[in-house]
Amino acid sequence: MKRALLALPIAIVLAGCGSAPPPAPTPSVLVGIAKAQRGSLPATVIAYGSVAPALGGTQTFSMAQPGQVTTLLATPGMAVRAGQQLATFATAPSAQGTYQQAASALTAARKQQAITAQLLGQQLATQDQLVQANKAVADAQATLAGLQAEGAGQAMKSIIAPFDGVVTAVAVAQGDRTQPGATILTVARSGGIVVTAGIDPADRAGVVAGQAATLKRLSGGTKLTGRVIRVGGALNAQTRLVDVDIGFPTGALLPGEAMQVTIETRQVAGWVVPHKAVVTAGGPARVFQILAGKAKAVPVHIALSSDQGDVVEGNLDPARPLIVAGAYQVNDGDAVRRGN
Repeated sequence: MKRALLALPIAIVLAGCGSAPPPAPTPSVLVGIAKAQRGSLPATVIAYGSVAPALGGTQTFSMAQPGQVTTLLATPGMAVRAGQQLATFATAPSAQGTYQQAASALTAARKQQAITAQLLGQQLATQDQLVQANKAVADAQATLAGLQAEGAGQAMKSIIAPFDGVVTAVAVAQGDRTQPGATILTVARSGGIVVTAGIDPADRAGVVAGQAATLKRLSGGTKLTGRVIRVGGALNAQTRLVDVDIGFPTGALLPGEAMQVTIETRQVAGWVVPHKAVVTAGGPARVFQILAGKAKAVPVHIALSSDQGDVVEGNLDPARPLIVAGAYQVNDGDAVRRGN
């Protein structure tokens, strides 16, 4: 009995010497924050295309007669001034011979007309014969005029730049012989070179002339500003897209360069938040704000999603921090801590 009484204080003392384990720390997620604010961002349409002459902004040179390019002074991409000589062309001897025959036929028809008129005065020819002689003269004159208009009567012809511009294509080499109507070269008017890009037909209603655009070479380099100057009214037969022409500062781009075009169609207003702050996985779109050290989910409607940020609508509180970094790692009610 004494041993039990003695042992009791020792047990009590030993129990008093121990300490309870500390409570486990509450887990939290490290997050980065930003401030939600009202504003607007541009809605954009992104398209791809290349630098090319605008419709009606070029002139293509060809000859209606066969011949030879004796001198070629133009190269693709060369800037030219109005009145500058680009090439010389020698008409083929066969074409010159055809012209000479037409000129001789007109001379002969006129002589026959005069003789017939004289004979008619002497009552040695009929009125019908004079009518036929007059018709022969008219036909010969028309034939000769047509050949003159086609340049058959000129042994040498010069191709002259009709305006300030850029040579966009040269289809021949010096010394080449060409057939009637064959293209020799093409000149685009200064300011008549545009970026032609294809947009999806579904985007056509939002794209109109006058809208601002940003141009970026696919090969890299500084971005350029431009403006929509034409929206096609039908699908391009090859691309099945709608062609859009964008003007840009003269001389800033070269024909043939591949381009990315971003067209600003309108401004979208609402809460402007970083794109990473909007969570779309695992349910409706939402953002998280911090309330009393915990993440609070706020449902939102996405009005615009872009590289510059998103525009959303919802019951956001501008006084509460918006979770950006780590938004996809938290759930509603999770404890969070802010990063430095």
